[in-house]
Amino acid sequence: MPEGHTLRRLALDLTAAFGGEVVAVSSPQGRFAADAAELDRTELLGADSAGKHLFIEFAGERFVHIHLGLIGKLDVRRGPAPPPVGQVRLRLATPTAYADLRGATRCDLVDASRKAAVVAQLGPDPLRPDADPDKAWARIRLSERSIGDLLMDQAVLAGVGNVYRAEVLFRHRIDPQRPGRSLRRSQWQAMWDDLVELMAEGVRNNRIDTVRPEHTPEAMGRPPRVDDHGGEVYVYRRANQPCLVCGTTVRTQDLKGRNLFWCPHCQPKYRSRAVL
Repeated sequence: MPEGHTLRRLALDLTAAFGGEVVAVSSPQGRFAADAAELDRTELLGADSAGKHLFIEFAGERFVHIHLGLIGKLDVRRGPAPPPVGQVRLRLATPTAYADLRGATRCDLVDASRKAAVVAQLGPDPLRPDADPDKAWARIRLSERSIGDLLMDQAVLAGVGNVYRAEVLFRHRIDPQRPGRSLRRSQWQAMWDDLVELMAEGVRNNRIDTVRPEHTPEAMGRPPRVDDHGGEVYVYRRANQPCLVCGTTVRTQDLKGRNLFWCPHCQPKYRSRAVL
């Protein structure tokens, strides 16, 4: 599933391609046809993201609310639009650019109040300047759930997915199974600050890179990572491979239906200091 940096990059690309333009809106597949007809030949004001949700704003406080889900894809291209290929639910087009949406979990036309309601259900998004990390901390500090689980809960923290979850925990040497309530405030703030920087870099580069300069392929004299997710990472999808820092075999297991990755040496098992 695309993580928050992908949606923010899409919002920027959509705004650059269509912002302020009168746009042809259609639904070649037909599932969005009625709403597309309402928006057709109206002004697209811009796009924004909140966590893994994308909102494309049209004149009249109308928003196309998109959630890509596991297989959704939104391609933004320059040039005249060719005939649609495949199941294109939504097409935006001008003489100089087009965008095609396929496979999304959600594509709805909503008003400003519904958009606000969706955003209100989300935790703080590290990519938004108005985000308040204390909102997430208020839930984490009282929770018996593992921090690995909490970081993936979009109501706690918006936009973080499996890659950023695994990598930020590794970078801060935190056991993914550690209860949220056991973290110190300073540990959470350090992780939040790190996510702000890492995810902003993900937006700029359109890929996730999390390794520090001393662990890049060039610095270590190792081959670059070959993976369809791209980017250099410490533990994500590196199960049974040596940790780039200590050489210990990276481990994986299922956590709430998603694969968890960690290094048992760099992220030692948390043991409560409570007297039993």
